[in-house]
Amino acid sequence: MPKHDPERLDLVASRLYTAVLSDVVDSLGFRNQAMDARVRPVWDGATVVGRAHTLLTVDIFEVRPDPYRMEIEAVDTLKPGDVLIGATGPSTRTCLWGELLSTAARGRGATGAVIDGYVRDVRQIRAMAFPVFATGMKPVDSAGRSVVVEYGTPVSCGEVLVHEGDLIMADVDGVIVVPRQVEEDAIRLALEKVEGENRTRDALLSGMTIGEVYAKYGIL
Repeated sequence: MPKHDPERLDLVASRLYTAVLSDVVDSLGFRNQAMDARVRPVWDGATVVGRAHTLLTVDIFEVRPDPYRMEIEAVDTLKPGDVLIGATGPSTRTCLWGELLSTAARGRGATGAVIDGYVRDVRQIRAMAFPVFATGMKPVDSAGRSVVVEYGTPVSCGEVLVHEGDLIMADVDGVIVVPRQVEEDAIRLALEKVEGENRTRDALLSGMTIGEVYAKYGIL
């Protein structure tokens, strides 16, 4: 198991996927780690792996002075390998994320963004192929509609509790959050499960029944 983060994240990105990580964190006793199914990739094929860097917004109903101050701070404190986790409530009033924040995040070395709310500038985000997951699209600006109140703290995003530094993986099946305290076991077990699934697939293709294969390998 790689100890250095870039190698570990590369291993997860190249060998694993959300469904297998979901299965193993279930087995480790963490059974609410998959975000709400409404959090979807905004472009086909988007995938992301990285460390959670969290921010929290609340809805407001007036335009305040310096409306983007904490949002800018949150993005400017992204580190290489981070995934921006935007917890909005989830809000249907505002739009937290767009092209310029995606560009800034990429410039900081972030690997993607996961928002349990709306995004905009989707055409540009698709063109730059920056992985963004959200519940929908809306063209409005956040000023006067929401404000970032804190970042780098535990948040509920997509109905999952996310801590700063948790392992995030997102693909076409959804978004999974792996808590730091079980991360090493989760990756090890997931790699083992992938190998077992490969054997199971080969056995099924050879003509064995699914009952026979499950009895032999215990994987479904």
